[in-house]
Amino acid sequence: MTKDLILSIDNGTQSLRTLVFDIEGNLLAKERVEFEPYFSDNPGWAEQDPAVYWQALVTTCQNLWKNSEIDKERIAGVSVTTQRGSVINVDKDGKPLRPAMLWLDQRKTYGLPPLGGHWGLLFKVLRLENMIAFLQRETEANWIKLHQPDIWAKTHKFLLLSGYLNFKLTGEYSDSTGSQVGYIPFNYKKLDWCSRADWKWDAMPINKDHLPKLFKPGEVIGEITKQAHEATGLPLGLPVLAAAADKACEVIGSGGFEPSIGCLSYGTTATINVTHKKYIETIPLLPAYPSAIPDYHSLEVQIFRGFWMVSWFKKEFGHKERMAAEEQGVSPEELFDKLIDDVPAGSMGLILQPYWSPGVKVPGPEAKGAVIGFGDVHNRAYFYKSILEGLAYSLREGKERIEKKTKIPITSLRISGGGAQSRNAMQVTADVFGLPAAKPHLYETSGLGAAIDTAVGMKLHPDFETAMKAMTHVGEMFEPNMKNFEIYDALYKEVYTKLYKNLKPLYEKIREITGYPK
Repeated sequence: MTKDLILSIDNGTQSLRTLVFDIEGNLLAKERVEFEPYFSDNPGWAEQDPAVYWQALVTTCQNLWKNSEIDKERIAGVSVTTQRGSVINVDKDGKPLRPAMLWLDQRKTYGLPPLGGHWGLLFKVLRLENMIAFLQRETEANWIKLHQPDIWAKTHKFLLLSGYLNFKLTGEYSDSTGSQVGYIPFNYKKLDWCSRADWKWDAMPINKDHLPKLFKPGEVIGEITKQAHEATGLPLGLPVLAAAADKACEVIGSGGFEPSIGCLSYGTTATINVTHKKYIETIPLLPAYPSAIPDYHSLEVQIFRGFWMVSWFKKEFGHKERMAAEEQGVSPEELFDKLIDDVPAGSMGLILQPYWSPGVKVPGPEAKGAVIGFGDVHNRAYFYKSILEGLAYSLREGKERIEKKTKIPITSLRISGGGAQSRNAMQVTADVFGLPAAKPHLYETSGLGAAIDTAVGMKLHPDFETAMKAMTHVGEMFEPNMKNFEIYDALYKEVYTKLYKNLKPLYEKIREITGYPK
């Protein structure tokens, strides 16, 4: 039997998809299970029962065999890609000790003592104490040890969601270097766990025994166990390969092999990434994340609460469209797209800066969202388009940060994620950047990226460059309207880029007076 199919498991924040691809990158079958993104027992908390993820994986696999004609014996290998930075404590039997703490969780750990010894002295001399204190506050393991010491004492392994699902499939505590994004003792430059002498071991309670064995993307990390086979129907002994985190997989699934290709993700967090052989910190002291290509890095700028802002607008101001969409049997986003068809480029001077996420590291914890330029002409349609334009401005700023560091101009864009389904969002992006913006040939770019890792690892393609050329294709292309670009370029250079500098003192005063954000 020819083994020429690839299975990817893509565990996002709101759903899990099981996908089957061929070696040309065609999606042959797909099953999806939705779930509530998280539950919150206290304000700012975001947790999920790990069983929700595993049951979704089991259900999608079983439905795949029922609802498609896929011959499972043709599957060469399987790999997992997941949301980043969500952590799970398990005991010596691999059973979760508490709910998964998600990347959306906002709790912080205050009052931890600063680092001592030579590291503490060095950071004090370099005036980096605040940066280290920020990392200590954000580290989930610090919160768990301080507030749930009994659970931390029982913790045998401290896993990212990818490591947990790999364990459930293989019985091995194994994970990919490409999935290591979070507050863990990982050396992003060397793409391995930190050396014993690294200061991160002192800043968090994690030790080497808590962590899984790491493999490079495309390497076999284990095989489907009898228990996993019986639950999912996946063939017993099927190779499980290392992939990478969802954003990294999106980049290669969009065809982002060269640093001249800017890969934008219009998801809950909006990002711009390029793939680079060198380790380069686009923003000082913020690491370049691992790529889904072994020994490469993904240079990234994030806009927290990116296309979450569209969901926010829909909830707060889109009741009319939500009701109409339900009656017409279409998505509300389709109606929002129609709503702004006649809004001119630049929204008649309404400009939005999308810092809706409190307490972020960049541009600064005091940052707040801002909208300026209101006039009597402006209505909901203008406000909605200003969200799309503000996100595009902010990502263009990220593009320029990356270009300044790499010295390589970004000449084309690939856009994936839910926001890429909006034709107006695509055209606004092309116009703001003044560059052609292309959608990949299919929506499931993170799953496709994981499939590329599997294809190379199983020798279905000889190398990553060949695999990406064969499996990724450009879909719909949006060319920039240069008249619109002239408007956007002027607003970007003369207004948008000056907003934060001028508003920062006021943000700081607001924070000082109200205490929000902390």
